Amino acid sequence: MNYQLMKANARTLLRNLGEDRAGVTAIEYGLIAGLIAVALVVTLGALGGNLNAVFSAISGAVGTA
Repeated sequence: MNYQLMKANARTLLRNLGEDRAGVTAIEYGLIAGLIAVALVVTLGALGGNLNAVFSAISGAVGTA
């Protein structure tokens, strides 16, 4: 086997993997989307009772009109 060629191919492969940023960008977008989803769940969970009261009041006002 030609170990020099294998060594050069390994270096080229590692250099190309180090320069590839597409996977990192996808992971970053996934983390951002996950954080937004968690923030929405927490916010809507905290405001759920208040929103239910508001929509019930609106429903009652529309029903009597």
